Amino acid sequence: MCGIAGIWHYEQRRRVDAPQLLSMRDALAHRGPDDAGIYLDNNLGLAHRRLSILDLSPRGHQPFLSDDGRYAIVFNGEIYNFQDFYPELRSKGFHFHSQSDTEVLLYLYQAYGPAMLQRLNGMFAFAIWDAEKQELILARDRMGVKPLYYAQHDRSLLFASEPKALFKAGFPLQIEHKHWDEHLLYRFVAGENTLFRGVFKLLPGHYAIVKNGTIRKQRWWNLSEKIGSQEPIKKPVEWFLETFDDSLRRRMISDVPVGVLLSGGLDSGAVTTSLHHTGFRQIHTFNIGFDHPVHNESEEARQLSEGLGFPFHSLRLENEDLFSLLARSTFLADEPLVHQNDPHLLAISLLAKNYVSVLLSGEGADEVLGGYVRYQALKYRSLFPFIETLLQMPGLNPATQRFDKLGRYLKIKDLGLQLMLNGSNNYPQDFINAGLASIETHQSYRSAVLHEAKQIFAKDPTKQLLYLDQHTYLCSLLDRNDRTTMGASIECREPFLDYRLVEGIGSLPSDWLTKGKKGKYLLKTAMKGRLPASVLSFRKIGLSVPWSDYFRYRPAFRSLMLALPESPIFEWGILRYFPIKKMIAEFESGDNSKAAMVQQLAMIHLWQETYVKSFSTAKAVTIG
Repeated sequence: MCGIAGIWHYEQRRRVDAPQLLSMRDALAHRGPDDAGIYLDNNLGLAHRRLSILDLSPRGHQPFLSDDGRYAIVFNGEIYNFQDFYPELRSKGFHFHSQSDTEVLLYLYQAYGPAMLQRLNGMFAFAIWDAEKQELILARDRMGVKPLYYAQHDRSLLFASEPKALFKAGFPLQIEHKHWDEHLLYRFVAGENTLFRGVFKLLPGHYAIVKNGTIRKQRWWNLSEKIGSQEPIKKPVEWFLETFDDSLRRRMISDVPVGVLLSGGLDSGAVTTSLHHTGFRQIHTFNIGFDHPVHNESEEARQLSEGLGFPFHSLRLENEDLFSLLARSTFLADEPLVHQNDPHLLAISLLAKNYVSVLLSGEGADEVLGGYVRYQALKYRSLFPFIETLLQMPGLNPATQRFDKLGRYLKIKDLGLQLMLNGSNNYPQDFINAGLASIETHQSYRSAVLHEAKQIFAKDPTKQLLYLDQHTYLCSLLDRNDRTTMGASIECREPFLDYRLVEGIGSLPSDWLTKGKKGKYLLKTAMKGRLPASVLSFRKIGLSVPWSDYFRYRPAFRSLMLALPESPIFEWGILRYFPIKKMIAEFESGDNSKAAMVQQLAMIHLWQETYVKSFSTAKAVTIG
């Protein structure tokens, strides 16, 4: 697990400036505190920060070069099946100088080119330079666990694991105000775009060949095609257990200690108990607790961990410590926080770093196995008119945020828009009620993914929604996981996102996912012999945070909110139309319908203060 960066001037006479490349590399020092290196080839430069996980010796140093010097690679991630390729590559004449997956990855590319990507089981973002062809390949894993950003500027290509490295090189930080509609409505910008003008993400499951100043992008993994060609799974429970256990075993490959992020819920509980079932012992588990009992699962986590004989570690994050880590995680995230449990994950990761360098997470289980309560609503879509009427009847509408939100959601009549807005906290009418004349609901990437989902799941809106979330909402969660864990120099691995599980589960009828009141029918059925009934009958919390209470009653958060009316963010695009003073007053009077919107705007303001200012005050320099 590492940080990668690079500069390529399209004009061969321009040499890469080493100090500029070093500034990019060292902006990523938190991603790799154990080693650092650069590679220069006239107008091409590669940089690497290393977090040593496999082959801790100097032989694992990057950039890594082929024996003949033709190829150079910088790689971030893990190839879990790298050892499987040793006999094949040796038979082709390759000689190994390390026990790192980086070397295997480079040799696979030498032998097969981009076609080798289909054979990898792992999470990765890498760049390989072919000096003979004067060609650069950038590639990213199937689900987008590992990030990769790029920008073109001044006849040059810059790329890095995080946008902050691009800005350190002198690429100007300019906000792309036309994306505020999407960010406000869906809480993040999906697809290739970012909130930064000229900064793009390489999409998950894609690679790009850069040659002669042009970028040719290619999709190398198409989930809809894989689901469509999947062999029928005759015994889903047995298949799931076998594949999930193998996914765990592969993700335990490490030369450093491995731990588990254990919330106390079903997903992380399944990871923890399955590790014990497959023979792993003395695995450290890490948990965060809350003073508010509604948000606290620490006791369940402790009982599960100690019952398995696994050392258990827990902490609570409150008040000034929470606010300090909120500011820190805002800078690490690059774009405004949307999930708002980032400081808690950062705190757990900082605690875990005292014991381990790798963590396993239950991330992805909800989006793959149908775990969110919001998915259940689509099963009763024919009843929406009746439920909407019921919620409007006096005395039958509980005064809770969840029921208020459901009532607002049911006012959306278009099925496609219902699907796209299923994970949103605020809906178009909410923004119009707040003072905006309109807000754009359809973005091309989201619409294209939904179209793809409808092609393969024509009569199943629930499966369409899962597919949509796997390509959008899940990507934002993986970005959060990457930034918060790597911010503490910890590698995070997600066993539920093994591509075999994602493809196979995608081919199952939706009853295997949404049957019952709480969903995840397949996972709960598979875990009956492993997890206690108290976990199986889970009350889904995860890292739920009582933000409304914090902003109303905690001094640091309240000060952040009260500073909003003077924030420069209300000079940006459609943000200028928010009547922020009125919204704050309504929120403080107890109107929880304004809570999510006020909190989101507060996070954007904090991002402006901690991140945008730090780069906007620096004068942009010429690249190279």
